Amino acid sequence: MQFDAFKDPELARGLVGSIRVLAEAIGRDVTLMEVCGTHTVSIARAGIRSLMPDNVHLASGPGCPVCVTSNHDIDKVIALARMPEVIIATFGDMTRVPGSTSSLLGEQAHGADVRIVYSPLDALRIAEENPDREVVFVGVGFETTTPLVAMAIKRASAAGLTNFSVYGAHKNMPGALEAIVNDPELKVDALILPGHVSTIIGAAPYEFLAERYGLPGVITGFEPVDILQGIAMILRQLAKGRAEVEIAYARGVMREGNPVALAAIDEVFETVGATWRGLGEIPGSGYAIRDAFARCDAMRRLAPAVEPTIEHAGCRCGDVLRGAITPADCPLFRRACTPENPIGPCMVSSEGACAAYYRYY
Repeated sequence: MQFDAFKDPELARGLVGSIRVLAEAIGRDVTLMEVCGTHTVSIARAGIRSLMPDNVHLASGPGCPVCVTSNHDIDKVIALARMPEVIIATFGDMTRVPGSTSSLLGEQAHGADVRIVYSPLDALRIAEENPDREVVFVGVGFETTTPLVAMAIKRASAAGLTNFSVYGAHKNMPGALEAIVNDPELKVDALILPGHVSTIIGAAPYEFLAERYGLPGVITGFEPVDILQGIAMILRQLAKGRAEVEIAYARGVMREGNPVALAAIDEVFETVGATWRGLGEIPGSGYAIRDAFARCDAMRRLAPAVEPTIEHAGCRCGDVLRGAITPADCPLFRRACTPENPIGPCMVSSEGACAAYYRYY
């Protein structure tokens, strides 16, 4: 048993010892699903799976926002990039995600103006510097990034910036979790809940998991010992027959969330159905720009022609995101699909399960 990846090896050993005692008390196989891309990477990098007792299984869920973005959404962004006089501003991972026939990186090679930014505010600056060009920011992410995009839209509107718009593919995590727990092919006993998302929404939106489905959940941080602590807390609930949503990440998360960020989301966006890769259409799991800010909605402003969506044959990224298989079960993994030649977004994003498995297993 190796603890080299832990800043506090003694604490890690103690938590693993507690996990083993609790797992023996439970006396049956249990599956815990993490739904945060940062957790996925941390679990793989620290070798946490190898520290688990034989009856405790860790599954990766839909925690990578780039990965859960559907092919159809990618195709819409590519259609926008193909329009003359349009500048696409996006986070780096999105440039390499394949759509039906191309990617933003491919379009850039054919002359499209695609620029990597680190914040939607960078896209605002590009719009200010290029008043004769349309600047479209690709808004992809969960509740962590949605408030930042909301603030950018509010700033553009207040400044009368008419050449800035957003392609919105934002999603909210609780809707996806309900789809996961209702999937008849899956058996999830508890959830390791995301830290970043929870700093915005708090703990209350997850409480339906315990109240309606009897599933424990723990919000935890991103250090390996944080994750071990979260697992121990979950197993303690299972051993005692309890089902609650607990916070192990009190230094970052309050039960009620961040009211300022939530107010910004509510002002600019309304909740709508959204299509998730692997999970399909989930009612109420997405965000659309409200009519009051319609001039900042790229699809309404520019209305590009979008090519028919084609799914990539053999790619099982959707099943990986559901936790139905591990990346190694995909026939393309390490063969046709590698970080240098990704077929699906789970191999593109640094938070994708396939990329994590490729690097660490």
